[in-house]
Amino acid sequence: MRIGVFIGEVSGGRTSIADLVERARWAEDNGFAAGWLPHMPWSLDALTGVALAGQATARIELGTAVVPTYPRHPMAMAQQAMTAQAAAGGRLTLGIGPSHPGVIEGMYGLKYDRPAAHVREYVEVLRAAQRGGMERISHHGELYTTEALLDVPGGSPYPILVAALAPLMLKLAGELADGTITYWADERAVGDHIVPRITAAAEAAGRPAPRVVVGLPVAIVDDADAAREKAARMFAMYDSIPAYQRVLTLGDAGAPANVALIGDEETVAARLKAYADAGGTDLIAAPLGLGTDRAESLARTEEFLIALAGKP
Repeated sequence: MRIGVFIGEVSGGRTSIADLVERARWAEDNGFAAGWLPHMPWSLDALTGVALAGQATARIELGTAVVPTYPRHPMAMAQQAMTAQAAAGGRLTLGIGPSHPGVIEGMYGLKYDRPAAHVREYVEVLRAAQRGGMERISHHGELYTTEALLDVPGGSPYPILVAALAPLMLKLAGELADGTITYWADERAVGDHIVPRITAAAEAAGRPAPRVVVGLPVAIVDDADAAREKAARMFAMYDSIPAYQRVLTLGDAGAPANVALIGDEETVAARLKAYADAGGTDLIAAPLGLGTDRAESLARTEEFLIALAGKP
């Protein structure tokens, strides 16, 4: 697996611009393959973050995990993504997804309607907008009608990953996108549900093998049981989100705290190997300090991930 790391705050969304830039440099200097930015509706914009991190780094892939689709017209997303791609020197990977009803309806006041059909057309418009060169973008679909031009100086096509857990979303991700990004999917859910469906859809569409990017909290600790108790409180909000409830039923973990990679170095390394054996191609690690000494635990976790990223 390619080892990447979140360079923005995953749980609280309190990362400043200075913190983001420093964290991007840290990830690149320590050999990580990718730095990923979460998109919190109440905090920093992930694509703007990619543009800023791209100016401060030279090698590392910079991805969004993930930008919600409903609040932005696909042409607005395409323009911002192409601008971020230019700023990052061609290192953007655009992760998008429909988010959840509680966010789209509760925060934005928009309808969370037919998410699979919505995302399918959304990706079609994004693909059309990648051609650039002032070629007219013409899309007349059921949900979007677009007659537009887009030619961002320095822009170039970028990979598109779709956050997909349900069968219809995995099918469209395989057919139209370059892969998927998951969260709260354990090894069995990845190996028995996600990988077979997205891979079959990509093969049927004549597309390359898709990336399966697995997002996971990681905590290196000695007392795993105590750490999981802390994690259960930290992740309690996810228990009420239907999409995550469904993916948890497809695996063995049963709860987010059991999906998280918590334990000593040997235990966590073994679980990562299981994810790779299941077909996971990339890890997005969210390092956590869950030991008695939070700072010491976080440092130990980061040291483990740095060592893992540096392995050939």
